[in-house]
Amino acid sequence: MARRFEALYSAAEMRAAEERYPGYPDTIPELMERAGTAVAHEAMLAYPAATRFACVCGGGSNGGDGRVAARVLRDAGHVADEVEDGLDDYDVVVDALFGTGFHGAPRPEAAAIVERINASPAAVVSVDLPSGVDASTGEIAGAVVDADLTVTFHGSKVGLVVGPGRFHVGRVVVADIGLDDAATDITRVTPAILDAVPRRAAGDTKYSSGAVLVVGGQPGMTGAACLTAMAALRADAGYVTLAVPVESLATAEVIALEPVKIGWAEDDAVGTITEAAERAGALALGPGLGRGRGRRELVRAVLERVDLPAVVDADALFELEPVQRAAPTVLTPHAGELGRLLGRESAWVGEHRLEAARAAADSFGATVLLKGADTLVAAPDGSVVVCDIGPPSLATAGTGDVLTGVVASFLSKELDAPIAAAAAAVAHGRAARLVPHASGLVAGDLLAALPSALDA
Repeated sequence: MARRFEALYSAAEMRAAEERYPGYPDTIPELMERAGTAVAHEAMLAYPAATRFACVCGGGSNGGDGRVAARVLRDAGHVADEVEDGLDDYDVVVDALFGTGFHGAPRPEAAAIVERINASPAAVVSVDLPSGVDASTGEIAGAVVDADLTVTFHGSKVGLVVGPGRFHVGRVVVADIGLDDAATDITRVTPAILDAVPRRAAGDTKYSSGAVLVVGGQPGMTGAACLTAMAALRADAGYVTLAVPVESLATAEVIALEPVKIGWAEDDAVGTITEAAERAGALALGPGLGRGRGRRELVRAVLERVDLPAVVDADALFELEPVQRAAPTVLTPHAGELGRLLGRESAWVGEHRLEAARAAADSFGATVLLKGADTLVAAPDGSVVVCDIGPPSLATAGTGDVLTGVVASFLSKELDAPIAAAAAAVAHGRAARLVPHASGLVAGDLLAALPSALDA
């Protein structure tokens, strides 16, 4: 059976894996030999026409790997010099400045070398990870190498998958150097997670296969709630109720045929929604809901009174405060929304994605799905799952509403919140990849692709 999660190693977890190797530390040269040899072989494979290699080596074990790579390249008949300048004269630069133990910003001398590497016309092959990337977080505090290829050892590192580090790694190759696998605090989800999603079986009814209540869709934004409702159905929920303001009801009737529609008036919104929730197994709250004091009070009241697994998105996240709930809650912010929840700028969230997602999960006692190229699913217990399946074409309006519907569908099937969120991120990303056009993808394209994404 395919693994649902793959290990992503922090610096400490990699160090522990090395220390468990028989004979450590006397076997460090043996491990270094394997690592450096792998770098050389992958560099020659990736750039078969290259004849001149510059190996920029630091003083630590990463630099030792680079020196082994230089020797192997020379043994293969190539020029392989250990230099820090004059890099324009080479076909390939091997970046072996910093390894997994690096954190913070490079010192000025090292930063100048990084800038020379980036300014060189040569292809760049980084050893283990691009110099300047924090292996444990993906954070970047100063100058960083822009690699075309990264050859990493034993297993992928957190910093190779989580932004902003992920945007500097190029293509990643994992080389086996003989270490044993181990559990890690942060994992990467695989498509096999979709095996955890219950499928309809003989004897199921439209209710037992998952019933979802979607709340949102004020005038002018009714489409957002309709996308969520249709996505829940396409993600195999059997019954979806779409609750919108009465002013939006006629529009919703035209846009979304399959969901049951109800309208709520401002003076009895909570009562209408609470009554509708009695027939649901999960709640999706926020798409197109609108903002303002009345809406904030509505969100809080619904979350307090409706004892269902809930996914909270879009406008429902605006000025949201922690709510004590017995049922699981999933928040699905993008960087800007999460920044507002934490009292931070969105740029800070982009620079500290792991810290931000974990902080919100702890503060709200909820599972937090931080959207992005490296979607993060952080649970209140501190565990984090990374989903990097989604393509860049998902960066368009409305795709988040679709994701909310998928999460709600999976919650209605009684999946644990972190599993539901991670599986939804996978299904969402796979659906985008199944759309035959990458340019011009719109959120509605995902709806037709979702069933195939689940069945593939």
